[in-house]
Amino acid sequence: MENINHKKEWIGWFKAIVITIMLALFLRTFIFATSIVEGESMYPTLQDGERVIFNKVVYSIHEPGRGDIVIIHQPPKNYVKRVIGLPGETIEIENSQLYINGEAYQQHFLSDEVIAQTNNFGPIEIPEDNYFVMGDNRLISKDSRNGLGFIPRDDIIGKSELIIYPFSEFGWVE
Repeated sequence: MENINHKKEWIGWFKAIVITIMLALFLRTFIFATSIVEGESMYPTLQDGERVIFNKVVYSIHEPGRGDIVIIHQPPKNYVKRVIGLPGETIEIENSQLYINGEAYQQHFLSDEVIAQTNNFGPIEIPEDNYFVMGDNRLISKDSRNGLGFIPRDDIIGKSELIIYPFSEFGWVE
C-alpha cells in the first residue's frame, strides 16, 4: 500500500512539473518574452545589457502609441526604440524642436541637454502602416532618421514593460 501511495505522489509531481513547463512555454511563446538592450541608444531610459520583458499581446488589442518603447524585429536582431511618429504623420526636427504635423511636441522623456543636441531632420511623411522611431540617446541612436528607416507595423513585435535585470534596476519601463 505504501508503494502505491509513493507511486501516486511521484505521478502527481510529474504532472505538476509538466503543466508548469507547458504554461511557461505558452506564456513565453504567445504572451511575454525577454529582450536584451544592446548599446546606449536608449540611455538613460534603458541601459546597455539590461534585460526587459516585453508584452507580445498588447498590439493585437490596439496599435502602438506615441511614446511607447517597442521591440522591433529586423533580422538578425531586435531593436528597442521609442515610437515618435504614427502612420500618416509628418515629422520634422528644426533647431532641436520636434514637430509632428507642424505642431511642437514636448518630449518629456528626454533631458534638455539631449533635446538641444538633436540635429535637424525632415520634414518627412510616414507611410501608412509604418512608424517613425528614435532612441532616447539621439546623438548615437540608429533609428528611423539614419539606418532603420520607417518601421512596418508587422516588425513591431511587442511593448517593453519591465526591466528584470540587473536586479538593481528592476521596475516598470517609463
